[in-house]
Amino acid sequence: MSDKQELSFEEAMKELENLVEKLEEGDVPLEKAITYYQDGMKLSKICNDKLKNVQEKMTTIMNEQGDLEPFLVEGEE
Repeated sequence: MSDKQELSFEEAMKELENLVEKLEEGDVPLEKAITYYQDGMKLSKICNDKLKNVQEKMTTIMNEQGDLEPFLVEGEE
């Protein structure tokens, strides 16, 4: 597996899907299954962290003066 911190969200998801497929086949030795599970948990955390980062960026926008302000949808207050 490549350096997980440098993976894009899409690459991490693809690797996670591949690990899930291997585990679902059911013919994986226990030691290998544990390794796959641990790798999957790391990939899941990377995806979650990247999604949180994007969410934070999307909920903040720049106003005319360049200051950050929370983004509010009309009628949300």
